[in-house]
Amino acid sequence: MPRVKRGVNARHRRNKVLKAAKGFRGGHSKLFKTAFITLNRAKAFAYRDRKLRKRDFRKLWIVRINAAAREHGLSYSAFMGGLQKAGIDLDRKILADMAVHDPAGFARVANMVK
Repeated sequence: MPRVKRGVNARHRRNKVLKAAKGFRGGHSKLFKTAFITLNRAKAFAYRDRKLRKRDFRKLWIVRINAAAREHGLSYSAFMGGLQKAGIDLDRKILADMAVHDPAGFARVANMVK
């Protein structure tokens, strides 16, 4: 069986990992073994946090809507229930944006809900 020389492939694999680890501090960007471990950990956190980002934004939107609704004498749940009964199909992202950037528009929606 002939001998397999794989130095080129191994170097490409290592360089790919080190390139992805650019910006990590110290040996985490220079040494293959620590870079590989750190990179796998970073990928796991990135996967997890893509899910968390959606939850965090939804929480933020709810807080903003609640604050704006209370200025008009409504609780968050009463506001959202009123929206549904009035047949207004605005999602939380749009409502939160209105609460921050277009208070007059939000006030009109709040009056329709009342």
